Amino acid sequence: MLEPGDSAPEITLRDHHDETVTVDPSAARYTVVYFYPRADTPGCTAEACGFRDEWGAFEDADVAVVGISDDPVDDLEPFAEAYDLPFTLLSDPDGAVASAYDSYGEKQMFGNTFDGVFRNTYVIDASGTVVLAYEGVSPEDHATEILDDIAARDD
Repeated sequence: MLEPGDSAPEITLRDHHDETVTVDPSAARYTVVYFYPRADTPGCTAEACGFRDEWGAFEDADVAVVGISDDPVDDLEPFAEAYDLPFTLLSDPDGAVASAYDSYGEKQMFGNTFDGVFRNTYVIDASGTVVLAYEGVSPEDHATEILDDIAARDD
């Protein structure tokens, strides 16, 4: 797990519009990079909708949001459209970026072992430094937790 004070690895991936995107931390005061296991599953939908529902507060605080999963690009656009997600979703099919963020590896579910994305979140400042890190987050109320933590940093 990356820790506050670490430099955030570069992110260049295909987005839900099938365009190559490089995340630029200097484009906002903070950038939230959240990793989620699978588009359109209950937990991942709850987490994405939490960011959507708090979108105005993120914009007011000059905080960008980027969601990353190992889903193929073709699965991301329907997910973004179905839930009216106003932020960028990125496809990391081989888990390379998630691995650089210590958010990809061996998982077990229903007795099966496989490689996948861990539900971790990082907040990066405009200089590209990790300022907040969340491991194994609960999807419900995660967006408001991040907003509260950013507000506390700014006090």
